[in-house]
Parts: sequence; structure tokens; C-alpha cells
Amino acid sequence: MSLEGGTRDELGELFDRAAHFDAKSAPRVDGAATLFFPPSSLRTRVSFERGVLEMGLQPIAFPPETFDKSEDLADVAGYLSAWVQLMVVRHADISVLQRLADADVLPVINAMTNVNHPCEVLSDLYALSQETDPFSLRFLFVGADGNIARAWWEATKAFGLSITQSCPAELRVPGMPWQGDLTKTISNADVVITDGPGSHAESLTPYRVTAAVLDVAPPAIRFAPCPPFIRGREVSTDAIEDLAFIGYGFKQYLKPVQQAVMSWALGD
Repeated sequence: MSLEGGTRDELGELFDRAAHFDAKSAPRVDGAATLFFPPSSLRTRVSFERGVLEMGLQPIAFPPETFDKSEDLADVAGYLSAWVQLMVVRHADISVLQRLADADVLPVINAMTNVNHPCEVLSDLYALSQETDPFSLRFLFVGADGNIARAWWEATKAFGLSITQSCPAELRVPGMPWQGDLTKTISNADVVITDGPGSHAESLTPYRVTAAVLDVAPPAIRFAPCPPFIRGREVSTDAIEDLAFIGYGFKQYLKPVQQAVMSWALGD
């Protein structure tokens, strides 16, 4: 359900699997996968659904509200296990995913909850690994405590990354290294990540990443805002147009990394 407890060795094994899927040299599997996504999901759903199909599995999609009923989720998983090989679930409540997994009849892949988004972070790390050693990079997360920030904090503790959060003090992730001065912090960063502000847009206005802010960073800075981002909110238009922005190409690795996660879960 999270990246907690993961190791660098396991991350390396996952990246090896992802490389095979990226090269389209991974073995195919038979069966089906149920995918639970809300209508608003775009990148994660497309990459998961396409990835499932390319693996040889039939994708069968449902809205996450399918779980919001009185039936015990262990029974839901028990019945589905007769027809599908795994479940990919995006649901706000991580306990829904945990109850499905606790039935111990099907692998359950976390496609995002309100407390984390592990596949997103794994994909970003894999993308960076294509050109450099991600463990040598200094990550800067600009934004409030939330599921993306907590997923990065999980990854930091599991894999030994170097990360700092920049935001108002009251919006910090508990335990994460923090610096309130964005200009000072970005001058020592290699990768800048943002997230939507949620209900904290006004408080985070001084932390908007602009081209001028990126100019303070080292010349090789990489700017990878977590989509969906809004120009004029957590990022400026000129920041997206800046050479530091690596967003579109960066996210192409969602599919092979998610395929690697599913393959690992299936034991293939």
C-alpha cells in the first residue's frame, strides 16, 4: 500500500523489470485485471489500462464508488478472484485497499489514495535513472502536506534519498526536512517537484514556482510538477515553458513502471 519498508535492492529489481517492459521484451500473461478509477483520472488510468492490455490482461474498469456499499470487501475480492488476476484501485480511503488486500486472494495495486501515490514516485525515480543516479540528487518538494508529499517522504525513508520541503511551516509533512525560504532552498536543488495546493492556495502563493525562481537554481535543475498542475496557481506559465521543465517526457515511464509493479505483484 506504500513504499515504506522498501529497499534499494528491491527498487533496482523493479527498475530492471520496467526496462524489459519499456523495451517490450517482457513475457505476456493471460487473464484479466479490474481497474477502479474515477472519471477525473487521466494519466494514471490511461497508462494502467494500456499497460494491462499490453501485458496480455483484459482490463475491466469500474468507478471506485463500486466499493462504497455494505458488502464486506473480503467477499468482493473473494468473488472477483474467480475471474481476474489482480486489482488496480484508486480510492481516496487507503483502508479500502487494505481491506481488499487483507482478503489475501488477489494482488491489489495502489493507484493513488488521499495519503500517498507510490507508483507516481517510482515512475519519477525510474525516469531520472535513465540519465543519472537518482540517489545522488537533491530533491525539493514545493507544496503542502498531502498524498504526493507523503509518497516522496515514504520513498526518501525507504531508499535513502535527499529531500527538502519548502512551504509555510504549518503545512509541513511531519518529519520531512523543511526550509521556509524557497529561493534559498532551490539554490541547492537538482529536482523540483510541486503538487496542487488544495485548500491552501492563498498560503502557498509565495511558493509558486516561476521562471525567475528556477533561475536561482543550479543550471541543470529539473522541474517536474506533479500533474494536474494549473498555470498561475502552483506554477507559472513561464516555468512550464522553461528549459528546466521535463514534465511531458518524464511521465512516459508511468506505463512500464506500473507494468513492472503489476508483474511483481503477480509473481511473474
